[in-house]
Amino acid sequence: MISRRLFVQSALAAALGGPALANAPAVSLRPVARDPASLISAGGGLKGVLARAGLSGEVACAVADVKTGLRLEAEGAQSALPPASVAKALTALYALDTLGAGHRFTTQLIATGTLSGGVLTGDLVLVGGGDPMLNTDHLAQMARQLKTAGLREVRGNFRYFEGALPAIHSIDPDQPDHVGYSPALSGLALNFNRVHFEWKRAGQGWAVTMDARTQKYRPEVAVAQMAVAKRKLPVYSYQDRKGADHWTVANAALGKGGSRWLPVRKPGAYAADVLRTMVRANGIALRAPKVAKNRPNGHVLATHQSPPLDVMLKATLKFSNNLMAEMIGLAATQARGGRPRSLRESAADMNRWAAATYGVKGAKLVDHSGLGAASRITAADMVTTLIAAHRQGALKPLLKGFALRDSKGRVVKNHPIKVAAKTGTLNFVSGLGGFMTAADGTELAFAIFSADKRARAGIKRADRERPPGARSWNRQAKRVQQQLIERWGRVYGS
Repeated sequence: MISRRLFVQSALAAALGGPALANAPAVSLRPVARDPASLISAGGGLKGVLARAGLSGEVACAVADVKTGLRLEAEGAQSALPPASVAKALTALYALDTLGAGHRFTTQLIATGTLSGGVLTGDLVLVGGGDPMLNTDHLAQMARQLKTAGLREVRGNFRYFEGALPAIHSIDPDQPDHVGYSPALSGLALNFNRVHFEWKRAGQGWAVTMDARTQKYRPEVAVAQMAVAKRKLPVYSYQDRKGADHWTVANAALGKGGSRWLPVRKPGAYAADVLRTMVRANGIALRAPKVAKNRPNGHVLATHQSPPLDVMLKATLKFSNNLMAEMIGLAATQARGGRPRSLRESAADMNRWAAATYGVKGAKLVDHSGLGAASRITAADMVTTLIAAHRQGALKPLLKGFALRDSKGRVVKNHPIKVAAKTGTLNFVSGLGGFMTAADGTELAFAIFSADKRARAGIKRADRERPPGARSWNRQAKRVQQQLIERWGRVYGS
């Protein structure tokens, strides 16, 4: 047994750091202040992180303190790279500054001529106001407004006016014809200018439908038509034939059944086609729609207003909707007195606005969505813009959270770093820009752009929806983004 005397002596020796019964601690119990320089340079610093990532192509990044504006570190920050959908963040700021958060877009049904006893002796005109969120449900509501207004008969023509915005055949003509994320644009848009194509096995063939569906309605359309062709490739073909979209699909690609959204190339005619169906369901017959070259004057019989601009922008950024970004950007340019004939012209006005507003000189965007691969911006300019936007309180409330993941790709729910950012993805292009809050509350603005321009240039137009190797490259680029965010949180967030 250990005597009480020996126990007391041993305890006293341990307390004094003597050798009895226990060794002295190898590490001090008092926290040692970390050397910031050692944290920054550990593992080869920022260059080491990027070198170990092994991502092909170029990576440009920059990070700064949002309160002081102090640039903390950067790599290739003056190199202009494609931002992909991160460009939508700049478009959102452009639209907010020009149109205001409460701006709404209005769609109207206008009667020309005289209206007496429920009979319109004149034309009924669907007038688009550039609403990017107009859908079939809204047209059904407008049709009911006509009935409520007492309209029973239209003796003139049914027309549609889409000239509130320029007519553009495709957001990015370099994309395959059939991809729904690159539809046509005009002052009238319906269901994001997409038509729902569905096929089901029927005997030895397939039954196909083309409709403008929402959860409530499924009106079939005449302005977009589909035929099944006996072939393997190409899967889809498109022709503009007599003012309508004519598609064919390869029978070898159909299987037992399925569906997908296809782009609409005749947006005004598409919206008018669907409205005509909805009006007919309310007992009012309309003639086949014709184009109205000018905005008509007359009596407004029905109206639909979009949500406020800030609500639409939040949806644009959350779902990265190309059509919404382009239509809102075009509307902003026109509100500033511009008369753009193309997305490139409108984006050039936005670039000039960014230079005048934020002092950034490297913004050379060719559209408002980032879909066009020729768009360029530097990480340094993006961070400058983000810092200014943060001080204005304009952008961060519109951004969605960016989840950080573990080594197996699973979301880390309680990660100490919180990120609100806009992502951007094209084939062999990946971008991320926004704000991060470290564990100690330090808030940083950052931008990360990656691009393998050589790999992207080698993709054939027909393969641009899912080219070989692009998915794995983009996954790797996203891992690099998280590594950088975690580095910045560790080095600058304590």
